[in-house]
Amino acid sequence: MAKTLKVGVVGAGGIAGAHIKQLQTIEDVEVHAICDIREGVAQERAEEFGIPKVFKSYKDLLKLKELDAVSVCTPNFFHAEPTIAALKAGKHVIVEKPMAMNVREAKAMVDAAKKTRKVLVVGFQLRYSPNAQMLKRAVDDGQLGKVLYVRCQALRRRGIPNWGVFGQKELQGGGPMIDIGVHILECAHYVMGKPEPVAACGQCYTYMGNKKSDVLSQWPGWDYKSYNVEDLAVGMVRFKNGATLVIESSFVAHIEKNKFNFHVMGEKGGGSYDPPRLYTDLAGTMFNLEPAFLGKQDAWKVKMGDWVGAIREGRKPMAPGEDGLAVQKMLEGIYKSAERGKEVAIR
Repeated sequence: MAKTLKVGVVGAGGIAGAHIKQLQTIEDVEVHAICDIREGVAQERAEEFGIPKVFKSYKDLLKLKELDAVSVCTPNFFHAEPTIAALKAGKHVIVEKPMAMNVREAKAMVDAAKKTRKVLVVGFQLRYSPNAQMLKRAVDDGQLGKVLYVRCQALRRRGIPNWGVFGQKELQGGGPMIDIGVHILECAHYVMGKPEPVAACGQCYTYMGNKKSDVLSQWPGWDYKSYNVEDLAVGMVRFKNGATLVIESSFVAHIEKNKFNFHVMGEKGGGSYDPPRLYTDLAGTMFNLEPAFLGKQDAWKVKMGDWVGAIREGRKPMAPGEDGLAVQKMLEGIYKSAERGKEVAIR
């Protein structure tokens, strides 16, 4: 029988509930402790899921010698510190997306994992979905030929979050690009084969989030007075292998409906994430190929199970810290370009 893997959770907000729920479905895994600076919130979460130990400080949680691993579910500005501390304390870590606030923090996290030889996973989940896995197989099998161009869209028509710190740049690092754009960006980059980014350009616009609005919204009543992130960000990333990726991300885009998708264009064929499709030429004819069956795997369940499996089997996970660092480089490149008004190199 496998040794029970004891996990601690840092941060007791909404995303922590998703982590805990999935971990408790995995055999021989125990969510053993939880902490939050709002100790009452941590206590409520502990009672909800039957977690035996509750702390206010992550430093006290990490003193538990019986803990094997830690799930970091804090706001973006507090991802790096507890992750590095947990790794140094000998714990494996899964940290929510985006990995960090900037490249410097993300690299320090990756370096800590290498030095301690612990598993570090970033909480990306789209790559585990049946749609993404189908596209990844098509690219890996050469069915699309050389990937030339990818177009990503993470667009809400009217969906500024009215909870958390999503509108505060100093705590979040940015707006929709770093919050929802990161999901499409990481998945598309994974499907492409994770080419090395070398340059980025971008532009950011704020035109609604920092103003009071009476228009019906998906989540009304956000704090427009403290809102200082972008409403819309667009960017382009160039890769060492010659491929190009463009991304559009917005909380409040004037479009028909929400869009959460990416398209891959290669020399021999193309594909889309949603709906899952392949586009190619067969028998002298252009074909739009629709899968008959993709499977029903839950991306969240696979994500958490892969982290646990990598720990137990001593293998590399599907979303290692290095992938998070690459995504962070692209995000930072787009934001820096928007600030400077010119293309920036990614090193």
